[in-house]
Amino acid sequence: MSSPAILVGHSYGGAVITAAGTDDRVVGLVYIAAVAPDAGETVQSQLDKYPTPIFGHIEVADRRIWMLPEGVKDFAGDLPEQEQKVVWATHFAPDADLFNQKVEGTAWKSKPSWSIVATEDRTVHPDLERFLAKRMSATTVKAKSSHVTMLSQPQLVLDVIRKAAKAAHGAAATA
Repeated sequence: MSSPAILVGHSYGGAVITAAGTDDRVVGLVYIAAVAPDAGETVQSQLDKYPTPIFGHIEVADRRIWMLPEGVKDFAGDLPEQEQKVVWATHFAPDADLFNQKVEGTAWKSKPSWSIVATEDRTVHPDLERFLAKRMSATTVKAKSSHVTMLSQPQLVLDVIRKAAKAAHGAAATA
């Protein structure tokens, strides 16, 4: 991609965009109920400071972290029951050591950032999301939603991404 880009990350994806966003083509970052480690931090070190109920509903097997069926209420509790079942059946089981890995780069220190804080999140604690948004000096939008804001409130998420893109485009045009 040669044109400016906005990176969007949900949950652990926030750590990914924090590192990948250091690329010169990236002009903004959007965090959705996400973590955003600083240099020397891990996702797990952030999560440990703000525990949530989801971690009582996981199991490590085959070097992966599996969400148990009852955990979907903590992950996607604001979705209809049928959609919760789909989320559980299709969720990605991350590597058991993923959250302990350090990422290189801290793009939010030099790039404009937006953060959607899911106020009913039982996976990444809303207090952690608020702390990170403040630390990043992110433009912050609150969503009364579970961890999966992009599923329960897709229009809100789309609106934030569009505002980020418009702001970044405007900043690039005046640079």
